[in-house]
Amino acid sequence: MAGAGHPAPPAPAGWINRLAASRGFHRLCARVPGLRRILRAEGASLFDLMQGFVRSQVLTALVESRLLHRLADAPAAPAALAVPTGLPEDRLAVLLQAGAALGLLRRGRDGRFGLARRGAAFLAVPGLEDLVRHHRVLYADLADADAFFRGTTNPALARFWPYVLGGEAGAAEAARYSELMARTQALVAEDTLDAVPLAGIRRLMDVGGGTGAFLRAVHARAPRLALALFDLPEVVARAQVPPGTRLFAGSFRDGALPEGADAISLVRVLYDHDDATVAALLAAVHAALPPGGRLIVSEPMSGGARPDPQTDVYFAVYTLAMGTGRTRSAEQIATLCAAAGFSGISAKRSLRPYVTAVLTARATAGGGPSITRR
Repeated sequence: MAGAGHPAPPAPAGWINRLAASRGFHRLCARVPGLRRILRAEGASLFDLMQGFVRSQVLTALVESRLLHRLADAPAAPAALAVPTGLPEDRLAVLLQAGAALGLLRRGRDGRFGLARRGAAFLAVPGLEDLVRHHRVLYADLADADAFFRGTTNPALARFWPYVLGGEAGAAEAARYSELMARTQALVAEDTLDAVPLAGIRRLMDVGGGTGAFLRAVHARAPRLALALFDLPEVVARAQVPPGTRLFAGSFRDGALPEGADAISLVRVLYDHDDATVAALLAAVHAALPPGGRLIVSEPMSGGARPDPQTDVYFAVYTLAMGTGRTRSAEQIATLCAAAGFSGISAKRSLRPYVTAVLTARATAGGGPSITRR
């Protein structure tokens, strides 16, 4: 508080912000019914920002204890759940109550808890539980947030994804990140293929495609389409791809990509790397495609001039922790594509931008960074 060893906050610019910062105006709003609702909503939103970390830890505890699964069939009281979860009943009651407050569980009048609609939807999202468990690494990296944003920490995420720094991944590391990517790829593939028609494509090569989750989704939609996968040798060795898929083992950092495809997809690849690596990769893709060949880029993208509450918070911070990653806007990716020789650049509307956004381009000379949005 000002006057108690804390300096008074600066007066913000703009009359709306000055009103918002005025305690007198807050007291006035509290006495006016319409303004009272606005004041309450803004206050609750600020509190949600402050308690966001606790919310994420409640979710982690619900996942680790498998409470959503345990309550999927029928409601239960805390006493009945203490033994199977191994949690003390009094602390379990707090966790259940918090889960109900988050809308994942519902509390009955008899004090028992059951699965709520949001909790059921959570269980239905492929790979979501795996991501929640994986976030332990990110939370540790953000333990000292000030040092993290100063760039004076050594984030563990860069070691979790060793390939982003150009290092070689052993079999264990390849298995770890390939399995996580595969389990979280289903919605990405679904939204990408909803946004990008495959008509007119004869052979599609997925670069950085992991163990083949995206190609399996492509095959399900277009079983006659010829497919190819390019990724690190240790990743390709674990690939599970449709019959007839050509496998190419290598690193796009080392030179040219295989030719022969008339479409190349980069699914959740660009945002793992810095601009220089992305520019070199896009140039290699352009060189591997025939004139008129199609580029498909699918990944979460920044809102750019209109900051997005998911991609510009979660994904931007996550890629920053990776060490070389960067969450780019569609305009920034388009500029990189144009510099590599692509034109006809088009940003496609996807169902869930917080899952992925899609950009397509053609391998023809003379393009510019402008984007068509659809």
